[in-house]
Amino acid sequence: MQFSTSIPQDWESPKFWLGQRTEQGLIVGVEYCPPGTLLAEEYGDGWRYIVLPNKNSEELHSYFDDELKPLSTSKLQKVLQEELEQYQQRITTIQQQLAAIGGSNDG
Repeated sequence: MQFSTSIPQDWESPKFWLGQRTEQGLIVGVEYCPPGTLLAEEYGDGWRYIVLPNKNSEELHSYFDDELKPLSTSKLQKVLQEELEQYQQRITTIQQQLAAIGGSNDG
């Protein structure tokens, strides 16, 4: 399923996107606080990003554009490689478990 959204023309475009990894963590939510609204008076206007600091955290943090720092290309490559290796280890373990039960499909 492909997800897409459109942003009203009178809103500025966000600098970051949902799912992007930043120095602060993974962006798991995006919210726009339009100028002149209660939200903007409370938090400031513009895009606000909800960030999960790490996958084992229960905490979420909010940041505005100027508070987030994208990962450098080399750091992003390192993070993605580590994640890929973790998934490959999980796949190997599951394949071993499947082989141990004979790979039967009789449920």
